[in-house]
Formats: sequence, structure tokens, C-alpha cells
Amino acid sequence: MNTRLLDVRGQKVELIDAGAGEPIIYLHDIWDVHTAQAGMFPFHDQLASFCSVTIPAHPGCGQSTGIADISDIEDLAFHYFDVFDALGIKAASVVGTGLGGWIAAEMAVRNPERFKRLALIGAAGVQLPDAHIADLFMYSQNRDGGIMDALRELLFADANSSLANKIVPDGRVDIADEVRRYKSLTLAGRVGWEPPYLHNRKLLSRLRRIACPSLLIWGEQDRLIPPANGVAYAAHLPGSKLIKIAGCGHSVILEKPDECLQLLKAFFKDDAITPT
Repeated sequence: MNTRLLDVRGQKVELIDAGAGEPIIYLHDIWDVHTAQAGMFPFHDQLASFCSVTIPAHPGCGQSTGIADISDIEDLAFHYFDVFDALGIKAASVVGTGLGGWIAAEMAVRNPERFKRLALIGAAGVQLPDAHIADLFMYSQNRDGGIMDALRELLFADANSSLANKIVPDGRVDIADEVRRYKSLTLAGRVGWEPPYLHNRKLLSRLRRIACPSLLIWGEQDRLIPPANGVAYAAHLPGSKLIKIAGCGHSVILEKPDECLQLLKAFFKDDAITPT
């Protein structure tokens, strides 16, 4: 694993590079690498075992600058086109989780020719009238002096698991982690606080523009972004395949990393998953 800073139109973008082989860009979620912790989780390590993965930190996250230039999701989409240009990438295979999945989808509908393959994991960006995205900002507030059980219930199928308590512990965490998580929520607030909340009403009708093979992965018990929104993604995204993972909430890459990685490996390397 290598961490570096990339200059993108006068702003700094922190990048993590790992692995070798087919290059993949990974766009992170709100509770993820660069956010819940600085470095990679086991999922990212294993992803790098069969590809070359580059993980940029969103503006304002990690050591990346430029958050003042972000006021909506379109700003993030065009920011990442600039990142692609700075990296010399004409077309990329992309994995996006949560907020990162929303960014990737917004990019792909604008410039579909810049995507080779697209994998979205519990992606924000789409919301059905009867499947509202939960209020992440409210649940991120602790109660009774530091109890975070509501956020654990939102992100994990088993809120009482040792994993959930490790990622979202009660009480104060290390100051660096506290700041990192605050910065992540700040960015999310800039693009998703005001209605429409963490989605774009126009995105669903634009998904038809995406031309590359697409894989959608969702936790069956995702309480943050209900699986019905994943079904909507699949119904409007040509050539896509939706796979739900049982016993898993929003944090698919943390709760079920092996199952998720098997799907991604098949999609990117073995072509075992074909559109339906």
C-alpha cells in the first residue's frame, strides 16, 4: 500500500494505491477507508489481491482539500473527472460504495465513454417514494453522553456484533478518527443535507445513458439505503445485475467482505456474472 498526494487543478487529493493487475478506481462511502479509519480495511486488501486499486479521498476527507468548491453532487462528479484526467485515465473500471456509488453513477450518466465497468455497492442517489433513505445525520449523533447504538443499527445487520462496536464504538474515539469522521459527514452534508436528501430526482431517468456492464450489490437488511432503491437502479440501468447479500446491512464490505469480493472478482476478472 502506498499513500500519496496528487495535484488536481490546484487542490490536493490523497490517494491510496495497492495491488497489481487490472486497474480499478474505488470511490469510498461515508463510513469507509479515509473516513471511519485512515487506511484500508481487509476488504480493500483483498480487492488489491486481484487488481490494482486506487482509492482517492473525497474533497475534505483525509488529506484531500477542495471541500469549499463542493456544493452539490455534480461538483463531485466533475471533480472526479479532473482526478481521472490528472491520473491519465481515459476510461476506468470503478467500484463505488454508498456516497461513492452515487458519485460514480452521476459520472457515468454524464460521460459513459469513460467507464469500462461499474460496480455499485449500496449506492445512494436513487430514492423511491416508499423507500426513503434514512437520516444518517440524525443517527450519527450520540445520546446519553456517547451511546451510538442507533448508528450501528443503521449501518449493520447485527448492531450488537463485535465488528459493529469496533467500527462505531460508544464514547469518544481517537481524536484523529473523530476528526476524520466529522469531515466525512461534513462533505456528505454539502451534497445531501437539503432536499432531495442524499439523492438526485433526475438520476433514475438518466441511468439509461450508462453503456458499460454494471453490477449492483446490496445488503438485504440495508436500513440506510433500502434495497428497493437497488431494485430501481437495476430496472433503469441497462445491462445490469442486482445481487442481494443475506444477513448484511449497509456496510456490505465490512460485514460480508468475502461474499462481496467473490462477486467483484467474477465481474471484473472471470466474467462469470452476465447481465439479465
